Amino acid sequence: MRKHLNKIYSVLLTGIFITGCTKFDKDLNVDPNNPSKASGTQLIANSEFYLSSVGTSTYGVHYPQYLSLTLFPGSDLYNATSFSFNTFYTGPLNNLETVINSELNANEGPVNYQLAIAKILKAYFMWFMTDRWGDLPYSEALKGDKNYTPKYDKQQDIYNSLFTLLNEANTLIANSPTTGTVKNDFIYKGDAAKWRRLANTIRLLMALRLSKVDQIKGKAEFLAAQANGIMASNSDNLFYPHLAEAAHENFWYTSFTRSNRKWYAISKPLMDYMKPLNDPRLPIYADPASNGGQYVGLAYGTGVVVEPNDYSLLGAAVRKQNSPVYLVTYAQAQFALAEAAHLGWITGGDVAAETYYKNAITASISQWVGNTSGVAAYLLQPQVAYSSSNAIEKIATQRWVHLFLHGYEGWAEWRRTGYPVLAPAPAGSIPSIPRREGYPANESQINKASYNAAIAALPYGGADNLTTRVWWDKP
Repeated sequence: MRKHLNKIYSVLLTGIFITGCTKFDKDLNVDPNNPSKASGTQLIANSEFYLSSVGTSTYGVHYPQYLSLTLFPGSDLYNATSFSFNTFYTGPLNNLETVINSELNANEGPVNYQLAIAKILKAYFMWFMTDRWGDLPYSEALKGDKNYTPKYDKQQDIYNSLFTLLNEANTLIANSPTTGTVKNDFIYKGDAAKWRRLANTIRLLMALRLSKVDQIKGKAEFLAAQANGIMASNSDNLFYPHLAEAAHENFWYTSFTRSNRKWYAISKPLMDYMKPLNDPRLPIYADPASNGGQYVGLAYGTGVVVEPNDYSLLGAAVRKQNSPVYLVTYAQAQFALAEAAHLGWITGGDVAAETYYKNAITASISQWVGNTSGVAAYLLQPQVAYSSSNAIEKIATQRWVHLFLHGYEGWAEWRRTGYPVLAPAPAGSIPSIPRREGYPANESQINKASYNAAIAALPYGGADNLTTRVWWDKP
């Protein structure tokens, strides 16, 4: 695995994506050893490189209150309002759009597989982005110098386009040969079957986002995704594989070990839920406090600097140099099925919901701990055991625990369900937990007309700030 990743990373970082070419003379072709442009699989690999930033964010982990800061407590108080999305447009999305609209090389794997992977990744990045900002440039974006001021598409329209994109990817793989792998893919090593299950799992999770705003559409998309085939085990998980080397190491390793920054402690809300239950994941998520050797959560958003050694800092197990970042997982799919069964979107009612719920927790513990010892006892505890009377709260709270460190996804699910019940930061700059992130600060100048139209059309009113809501987050 490491040898494979080193090879891919070296491709990304040694200037293979060049823009010029070398000609011998007028009658000879371009030098094959000095290509004029990147191949489709190289562009896909370069786009995969950005997945690490989706799962690692110094702001995202604070919105759902996974971590509290010891030294700069103001940074978890919603003090940043504008966030740039430019890196995603100029980086992975631009690469993927090129792949989708290019003539691909069959020598690098079945062309339909390459095209499907590009569509899946495009859908995933756009889903991540629209859930942060809401309406975004989409249909007129990625046109190069043909349009520098693209309009903002409604989030509902973006979602519908992404559902279509994911279905197209599923069909491309389903109707293609069953042999052959895509080169340069360091996520699934070119395994199209895993990419297909990822596409349908993303579609499933997106469909559930519509539970408050459009249950008819949500249910239809959910059923279609399930029928197409979703993740079947933890071996299908989408995660970013960091390496045990400086150029590709885990962000938390860089912060804690390389920079010696003991800034991130487990938040008190998370600790207060996990510790009384003897949650098997707690020793992975957190280290005992250096002073006293006990698990101690840090109160969230007080604005007070504290002694790091008095609290449980982020666990050593998740901040190794090569610790992975989990993005889309089998456990998430099982939680989604549990909620869908309870809602009546799929058959089985609460009997099926309980089974999916138990499967989800078991898969989560296995993913994080590496085994399932202690799962049976954990599931029997009244606070954990499934109950039809408060099923959504049970499912959502356990999903929140599972999504640890994938802050933006945990935040999205908290916004949608309202669980677990979290209090705003006492010293926060706003009196509530954020509902979306503001557009880049320069958008009001460089794309003024489109920006102003987007603000005027916010689905539930408001301004370009942290307190307005995205389309599916219906009040």
